Amino acid sequence: MGTDYKDRIQQLRRELSEHNRRYYVDNAPSISDYDYDMLMNELIALEKEHPELVTADSPTQRVGSDIEVQADGGESGVSREFAHLPHRYPMLSLGNTYSMQEVKEFVERASKGIEDEFSFSCELKFDGTAICLTYENGILTRALTRGDGTIGDDVLNNVRKIKSIPQKLSGEGWPASFEIRGEIYMPYKAFDALCKEREDAGEVPFANPRNAASGSLKLLDSAEVGRRGLECTLYHMLADELPFETHAQALKAAKSWGLPVSEKSRICYSLKEIEDYINYWDTERKLLPFATDGAVIKINELDIQKHLGFTSKFPRWAVAYKFKAEQALTEVRSIDYQVGRTGAVTPVANLQPVPLSGTTVKRATLNNAEWMEQLDIRVGDWVYVEKGGEIIPKITAVELSKRPLIAQKPQFPSNCPDCGTPLVRAEGETKWFCPNQWGCPTQVKEGLVHFLGRKAMNVLAGDATVAQLYELGLVKVSADFYKLSFADLYRLEGWKEKSCQRFLDSLQKSRKTGFEHVLFAIGIRNVGETTAKSLARHFGSIDALSSAGKEELMAVGDIGEIIADSILKYFASPVNQDNIQRLKEAGLQFSMVAEGPKDNVLNGGSVVITGTYSISRDQMKELIEAHGGKASGSVSAKTLYLLAGEKPGPEKIKKAQELGVAIINEANFYEIVGEKSVVIEEKELTLF
Repeated sequence: MGTDYKDRIQQLRRELSEHNRRYYVDNAPSISDYDYDMLMNELIALEKEHPELVTADSPTQRVGSDIEVQADGGESGVSREFAHLPHRYPMLSLGNTYSMQEVKEFVERASKGIEDEFSFSCELKFDGTAICLTYENGILTRALTRGDGTIGDDVLNNVRKIKSIPQKLSGEGWPASFEIRGEIYMPYKAFDALCKEREDAGEVPFANPRNAASGSLKLLDSAEVGRRGLECTLYHMLADELPFETHAQALKAAKSWGLPVSEKSRICYSLKEIEDYINYWDTERKLLPFATDGAVIKINELDIQKHLGFTSKFPRWAVAYKFKAEQALTEVRSIDYQVGRTGAVTPVANLQPVPLSGTTVKRATLNNAEWMEQLDIRVGDWVYVEKGGEIIPKITAVELSKRPLIAQKPQFPSNCPDCGTPLVRAEGETKWFCPNQWGCPTQVKEGLVHFLGRKAMNVLAGDATVAQLYELGLVKVSADFYKLSFADLYRLEGWKEKSCQRFLDSLQKSRKTGFEHVLFAIGIRNVGETTAKSLARHFGSIDALSSAGKEELMAVGDIGEIIADSILKYFASPVNQDNIQRLKEAGLQFSMVAEGPKDNVLNGGSVVITGTYSISRDQMKELIEAHGGKASGSVSAKTLYLLAGEKPGPEKIKKAQELGVAIINEANFYEIVGEKSVVIEEKELTLF
């Protein structure tokens, strides 16, 4: 084979590193857990055969990280706003198994050299995102994501918004300082509601509850985190000294202190009991209100856990058994091609209705033309539909043995199925788009519905109203809404005086909607609600945004090349420019409303912030500006103060010391600006 194995090792490392990034950072995995583990197992086997090629940065030696580090040393994505703090104890992953034979091998390995009798704690594996909570004297003081297993993101402010996690323990007997780890997840009910909101707003829904939970936990707006219905289950306690002999005793105590602990666990004493537990929940999990993807088997006795220890990635005393994804076999009746608000054309298979995971599945997305080609799908085929952790049904394979002779191979349309315009596909994209933004009826109507949506202009109207107005030629672009008269509305079928006036009052109220919502409402492709807020706060006005170049746009956090190009293309359109001008004339807010400072204590001085505080960084910036200061990102000789919170950046501290800039902490700052301690307490109660 020559050096083929070397090339394969490098290829596997690249692929696994990319899949780690998509899973932990983007919350958008592109392969199943099983396929990922098969790639990892292949790499492990190759490295075992050639140990001289093992390197410290190999995926086999590291835990996947939810922190993405750029080449310049800064973090990208939402994690840039969170402090990176070290784990007191390494936060490792679990080894995965997919068969009872592998579970048996785990039991046999763990039993070697152990003379005393021991038991196993079997627990459900919640499909969410890992969290590590620290309690000091009964008070929640820290909440870290897994990160890379050594360092995690401090998401304490967001975790404080999760109702099931107590900020103060009840009962008695808890250690003065301890960690407890678990999973933050999103129940199906909350997930369904969130996906509907995103679809109504023209945004792509999350693929599954795990992605939704992980993405929600990293939001910069903690109030929004609290609104999303996240839950938590805790399953592992750590401290220098624990007053328990078994893992089960520790969890029972945690429950008595008010901590959320699963009631689905069971103590097992044999491989047969473990197998019974797995088989039971492999069926019963379909009735649970949240996603599970397996079972975790742990040795229950803490002294034996300590004796067995860890590998570089996994504890030797625990393993995860992964359930097989739920599937159903059904027939493809037809394939439709749907046009979305952005012009993307998505193929959807219409299926013979089939029960799956408690619901009846009638339709399943086929993603794009390339995916259809890979599946080699035909109308009349029998296909496997899968949910697993996914709530949105997807077709995973075709059962070729059942393919009828008359099965027809579908042809992806070359023209828009709605308006007939030739479809286009940009380089590097998988989807085909209809470029006829202002002439394609579906795109126009979907864009108008998006403009009126709750998270946009919040006008009391929906799809039916927009369809009526559009079909009568009363509204073609969003500015047309503000020209409507009582007489125009009274013409609509089913409209009475009260409904007409209510709609007009709602339009009038929308003129006061803040710039960040207006920016989201106008429907720039790839600019969602969070991105619109970032752009509004950075540029301050639509004029400044529309005149920004590509480099200026990409200097904004979370703005990459694709979004920057979308913004430039949007403002290059004469139709968009005219519509925005008309919206301005209608009185909409196209700039941030500047509130005057409470006082001028800081007298225009520059305050650089670093580290974390009892309030969010955005709120600290607002507080600086409220007292006449300017929040700056870099230290210079003109800096008035360096405001150092917990875990400040060492480079900023060093530079401030070199330049003689005054370094103050959060308490010093409140004293300087005259914010009393009672005010701080009120802010904490309001925020958290």
